[in-house]
Amino acid sequence: MNYKELITIEPGKRGGKPCIRGLRITVYDVLDYLASGMSAAEILAEFDYLTAEDIRACLAYAADREHHQLAVNA
Repeated sequence: MNYKELITIEPGKRGGKPCIRGLRITVYDVLDYLASGMSAAEILAEFDYLTAEDIRACLAYAADREHHQLAVNA
């Protein structure tokens, strides 16, 4: 999955946090919903403008950041 096509960072939007497809929903928002127990299906039902690929992109983005952080601290 190439999340870089779906995750955008714009300095003037949501404080420069990574967002999905230029929308005002952040990667953190989606990850927080998942961490709180919402299923991907529930998130998609709540936010009809999101896709399953968007959710996978958020997970891939988080995994890549974690991998990068581990490499930097090694």
